Amino acid sequence: MWLAPAFFATALLYASVGFGGGSTYSALLSLAGFSFILLPIVSLCCNVVVVTGNSIRFARAGVTPWRRALLLSLIAAPLAYLGGLTRISEATFLILLAISLIGAGLALLLPRPEEKEGEASRAARWMPLAAAPLGYLAGLTGIGGGIFLAPLLHFTRWAGARAIAATTSLFILINSLAGLYGQLSKNGAGTFGLALSGALPLLVAVVLGGQLGSLLALRFLPERTIRWLTAALTIWAGSKLLWDQLA
Repeated sequence: MWLAPAFFATALLYASVGFGGGSTYSALLSLAGFSFILLPIVSLCCNVVVVTGNSIRFARAGVTPWRRALLLSLIAAPLAYLGGLTRISEATFLILLAISLIGAGLALLLPRPEEKEGEASRAARWMPLAAAPLGYLAGLTGIGGGIFLAPLLHFTRWAGARAIAATTSLFILINSLAGLYGQLSKNGAGTFGLALSGALPLLVAVVLGGQLGSLLALRFLPERTIRWLTAALTIWAGSKLLWDQLA
């Protein structure tokens, strides 16, 4: 009963800051006792549903830096596929997921430097190298990886805030698709229908939450407030998951 509202709230918060929410979907599914084999498939599908709308909106607004965004995404995508193919134990998967959630939440709390248009730091040129391990982590744990990429892009002044949000959405979309393909290649195409057979209410919840999140971000809540709420949800889910595994 509580899972669909939790997915709705997660999509609302994550979409409002340009992310998909895959990491938290995975944690919520685990806490609900969902099979860890099917869990990444549902999470990655929810990711795709949420960030597709964001990517289309950014593309229509003309703020997506296509060449640079595609470079990062396409470097990461093969690694996301390999991550999806990698077989790991349930305990290892859940501990990695919990640590990823806590790290992502802490990254959201870090202050963002003031934009200095045209003054990218020297570290910005190394972002394609950072994209590769993020892609692998995305496929392995059923997340998009954008929640880690965005802070790096901000801290290196890789681009302006809107261009970074657009890049992050595209990165999540491509890597979620690649990771999903890897998961299905590993466990068989039949797991797709099996995973989604009981997940339709969750997909509907993330569609509605994602749309409302975009509206809130544009018209009502300040970005800092949304980021803090998202960080609190992410850190709580990761800490609960880690506690359950270590207890």
